[in-house]
Amino acid sequence: MIIETSHPELNEHANPPSAPETASHRAKQDDDISILDMLINIAERKRIIAWITSGFAIVAIVISLVLPQSYTAAVTLLPPQQNSSVGGALASQLSSLGGVAALAGGSFSLRNANEMYVAMLKSRVVEDAMVQRFGLMQEYGKRYSSDARRALERHADVNGSGKDGLIHIAIEDRDPRRAAELANGYIEEFRKLSQHLAITEASQRRLFFEQELVQAKNNLSNAEESLKQTEQITGVIQLDSQARALIESGAALRAQITAREVQIQGMQTYATGENAQLVQAQRELDTLRAQLAKLGGSASSTGDELIVPKGRVPEAGLEYIRKLRDVKYNETIFEILARQFELAKLDEAKQGALIQVVDPAIPPDKRSFPKRILIIIGATILGFLIGVLVTFLQTGVQQMKQDAETALKLSLLARALSLKR
Repeated sequence: MIIETSHPELNEHANPPSAPETASHRAKQDDDISILDMLINIAERKRIIAWITSGFAIVAIVISLVLPQSYTAAVTLLPPQQNSSVGGALASQLSSLGGVAALAGGSFSLRNANEMYVAMLKSRVVEDAMVQRFGLMQEYGKRYSSDARRALERHADVNGSGKDGLIHIAIEDRDPRRAAELANGYIEEFRKLSQHLAITEASQRRLFFEQELVQAKNNLSNAEESLKQTEQITGVIQLDSQARALIESGAALRAQITAREVQIQGMQTYATGENAQLVQAQRELDTLRAQLAKLGGSASSTGDELIVPKGRVPEAGLEYIRKLRDVKYNETIFEILARQFELAKLDEAKQGALIQVVDPAIPPDKRSFPKRILIIIGATILGFLIGVLVTFLQTGVQQMKQDAETALKLSLLARALSLKR
C-alpha cells in the first residue's frame, strides 16, 4: 500500500516510475537505511555512551595517578673499530725480520661485533656484579640472585642493532639518580670483565705473541746458560771470522724458518688451507728450508749438521760454535717476537678501553612511566567503543523481545541460567 501526501514532490517519490529497480540501487538503499539506523540508535542512547566513556576516563585518570612513577636513564656506547692500521704500518718496517711481521697487518676480524658486546653486557658475570654492587636483591625483593638477575633484565634494555652502529643501554628505575648509576655501572662492570679477555684483534695478537715471547725468553736463557758452561769447560771464548759468519747465516735462516712457522700457526686460527696468503707463506717456508739444507743444516736441526770447516776448528771450538749458534738463533727469535708483541700492544692501546662512552647516563628530569595522557586517551576511546557496543546490544535485545518466538527463547535461556533452579 502506498500512502499519498499533499505534497507533489513526496507523492512523486512515493509513486515512483514503474521501471524496475536495479539490484545495486536496492542494495545501496538498504545500506543507507542500515547506517542511518545505527546513527539514530547511537543518538537515542547518547547518554549511556557518555556515561560509560566518562567512567572509563575517570578510572584511567585515577589509575594513572596511583601507578608508581619510573624513570629511564640511557647511555650510548661506541664499540671498538676492528682495524690494525698501526700494526700494519709498523709491520712494513720489519719485513727484513721474517714472515712473522706479516701478522701485524693480518686480520682476525670479528663478525657482528656489536652483537658480541651486547651478549657480554648481558652475561651472567656482569649481571651478578650489578646485583651485588647495587644490592638489587633487596631493591627488587628477591630471595635468590637468579631472580634478581631476571628482574634486572626486565628493567634493562641493551640494544646494539641500530643503524648508527652504536650500543644503547636504557635502565628503568623509580629513582632517577639510581637509574643513571645503574646505566653507568653496566659500563664499569663490562670493563672489569674485558680486562681478562682478548676481545679485539689487537688483544688476540697481543695475547698470542705474549705466550710465544715467554717461551722464546726461556729458550734464550737456557741457551745462554749452556754457552756459559761450555766456555767454562772448554776455555774457548773467541772464533775466527769464517766460523762466525757461518754461525750467523745458519742462525738467521733458522730464525726466519721459525718466524714463518709462527706466522702460519697464527694464520691457521682464522684462515682455511686454501687461503692465498697462507699458501704463499707455506711456499716461502719451503724455500727457507731449502736454503738451510744447502748450507748444511735443517729446520729441525739441533746444531750438529751445520757445515763448519772442521779442519780449522778444534773439537773444543766446535762445541763452542754449536752453543753460540743456539744463542744467536734464540736471540733472533726473541727479537722478532718482542717487536711483534710491542706492535700488538700499540694497536691495543690505540683501540682504547674497548668501549667508549658517547653519552654517559644522567638522572632523567622526566618520568618515562606512566604515560598519563596516552592512558587517558586510550581509556576514553575504549570507553566510547564499549558504550556503542552496549547500545547495539540493547537495540538487539529489544528487537528480539518484540518477536514472540525469540522472546520465548530468551525466557527459556534466562530460566536455564538461573541459579534458583
